[in-house]
Amino acid sequence: MKALAAKDNNIPFYVAAPSSSFDWNISDGLSEIPIEQRNENEVKYIEGKAGNKTVKALITTKNCKAANYSFDVTPARLITGFITERGICKANKSDILRLFPDKAK
Repeated sequence: MKALAAKDNNIPFYVAAPSSSFDWNISDGLSEIPIEQRNENEVKYIEGKAGNKTVKALITTKNCKAANYSFDVTPARLITGFITERGICKANKSDILRLFPDKAK
């Protein structure tokens, strides 16, 4: 959402990330990163205060089934560049490999 807001307001969007967070074995994050299915209770319950206690409250019917998918890939078209321990590069394969030639295959 932050990348979309930046794009809509003509603000450059940089991702600060160490090279250890790059997956050098994939070329298309949208099709190659698996969609995580998280616990349904994360969306069926809310947590809040009741007096001095923290309590969980069910916000669905008791037997309700829920899907809780987690998928967070920011499209490269929204990213101006990456800030890494080796410098700053554009969000494209050739410029990333300019900083990390040892990762070229």
